[in-house]
Amino acid sequence: MTEFLDLIPPDDALRLILSNIETHPIPERVNTEQALGRVTVSAIPAPHPLPEFRRSTVDGYAVRAADTYGASESLPAYLSLVGEVQMGQFANLTLQPTECALIHTGGMLPKGADAVVMVEHTQQSRPGEIEILRAAAVGENIIEIGEDIRLHETVIPAGKRIRPAEIGGLMAMGITQIDVARKPKIGIISSGDEVIHPSQHPSPGQVRDVNSYTLAAVVRQVGGEPIQYGIIPDDRAAMEKAARQAHAECDALVITAGSSVSARDMTAAVIDVLGKPGVLVHGVNIRPGKPTILGICENKPVIGLPGNPVSALVNVKVFVAPVVQKLLGEHVTGLRATVQAKLLVNLASESGREEWIPVRLLPAGDRWEADPIFGKSNLIFTMARADGLIRVLPDATGLAAGETVEVHLSGVIC
Repeated sequence: MTEFLDLIPPDDALRLILSNIETHPIPERVNTEQALGRVTVSAIPAPHPLPEFRRSTVDGYAVRAADTYGASESLPAYLSLVGEVQMGQFANLTLQPTECALIHTGGMLPKGADAVVMVEHTQQSRPGEIEILRAAAVGENIIEIGEDIRLHETVIPAGKRIRPAEIGGLMAMGITQIDVARKPKIGIISSGDEVIHPSQHPSPGQVRDVNSYTLAAVVRQVGGEPIQYGIIPDDRAAMEKAARQAHAECDALVITAGSSVSARDMTAAVIDVLGKPGVLVHGVNIRPGKPTILGICENKPVIGLPGNPVSALVNVKVFVAPVVQKLLGEHVTGLRATVQAKLLVNLASESGREEWIPVRLLPAGDRWEADPIFGKSNLIFTMARADGLIRVLPDATGLAAGETVEVHLSGVIC
């Protein structure tokens, strides 16, 4: 039996496996409105500037700024009203000196105008004449052509995950279809003689399969397509057969094994027979999740996770989610969605090992408080009750109550 002698820091372990992944995302064309959460495979250039015409940002009067210089409530400037810019129409006006035109938010600026005075800073003295009660600077309250996006400027770079803002921006450019990376297929194998399907009633000594479903949910959340290969007994031949099939059919493979050393040894041995170079990391200096195994087999990532549900869920986020991101061609930064919170109690930690602790987030005025949830790594509802995780670095011996901590939100990967 093998025990861990040289545990690798989790950041080093992640860098090692990511550096060994060759990414060649396969493009797939989708409608922009359906691209939420997908990752671009190539840069998208602007087919035209945005906006395409000079426009007002307020309701007011289009003016020549020079005609307003020195204007105040006690000494207003008087301008002749020569027309109104109709919304959605070409501004068929040209302002001459001492002239102005009524304009609405988003309206096209007429020729000769170089500023807009807000309606609040004007009043009508008599028909056809507007009093300007405040001077306007050149460019005030207007958006110039291309001020948002210039012609041919990159609208969205390659490897960018599409959010609602990107969808809106693409639609503003008239880009109704884009090329995104095909979702990588991630094979998931759950193993253990004691593990049964969730629909079954467990006998004494049996447990329902948890890991297949939490891992599949994280894979789906981060942009992959989970493929579940069922529950494999603690049998080397059966495990190897299932692993070979999943490895051949998928872009990456995740195996959750029992917590015994023999189960970990079998997982590592199976990974090694799937192809070169095989196991890269066997044991990570992280709690929970020390037995994590990371490998590359014939250019495909293969990861072995502990069987304890909390250990598996923490480490699928720490290792599997970034691997899926890398396969998609996305720039990987690990867990990214965080909030700052005040720690409510003292937390002890084992020096020399990175630790991840689940917490609840409690509102406290205009900030958050982090309330740790204590539980063993085989208690899945420890994580279900949590809003996020606190990362305790290996050189720390704990965290003090009242300290501001960074909480990695468990419901958000990207």
